[in-house]
Amino acid sequence: MQDTSKQYDAVIETCRSLFINKMSDYGSAWRILRLPSLTDQIFIKAQRIRSLQQNEVRKIDEGVQSEFIGIINYCIMALIQLEKGVVEQPDLSLEQATKLYDDKVTSTKQLMQDKNHDYGEAWREMRVSSLTDLILQKLLRVKQIEDNLGKTLVSEGIEANYQDMINYAIFAMIHLASSNSK
Repeated sequence: MQDTSKQYDAVIETCRSLFINKMSDYGSAWRILRLPSLTDQIFIKAQRIRSLQQNEVRKIDEGVQSEFIGIINYCIMALIQLEKGVVEQPDLSLEQATKLYDDKVTSTKQLMQDKNHDYGEAWREMRVSSLTDLILQKLLRVKQIEDNLGKTLVSEGIEANYQDMINYAIFAMIHLASSNSK
C-alpha cells in the first residue's frame, strides 16, 4: 500500500501543478460552472479516452494521460462546487482554490486507502479500459442523480461518485506510468 500512496501522490502532483498553472492563467473562472456542466466536461474527456482506446487511427496526437488529468481536476472542481456553491463571478484567489483543492484530495485519498484496505488493491489487476468504463458508469449515475435533483433512494450521492472517478482516473494513470516505464 505504501507504493500506492507514493504513486497516488505523484499523479496528484502532476494534476495539482496543472490546476495551479491554469488558475494563474484564468483565475477561478470555473467557479461559474454548474455541476451538470462539470459533469458534461468529465463525460467528454471519458468518452474521448474510450474512443482512443477503441480506435486505431488518431487524428490528434495526444494520449489519454491528459484526459485522465482533466477528469481528476474537473472532479475536484465539482467537489469544490458541491461545498461552496456556484457563483456568478470568479471569487477564489489562487491560495484559496489551492487549499480547497488540497482538502478535496486529502479526503478522496483517504477514501481510496479505506477501500484499498477492504478490496486488497484489486484495481491493480484491472485494465485501463475497465477503469475508463467504470468512470463512464459513474458519470451516467451522476447524470441520473442530477436529473433527479440530487435525490436518491438507496444510492451514494454525487460526492462519492466524483471521488470514485478521481480514484479510478488516478489508478489508470498509475497503470499507464508503470507500462511506460517497462
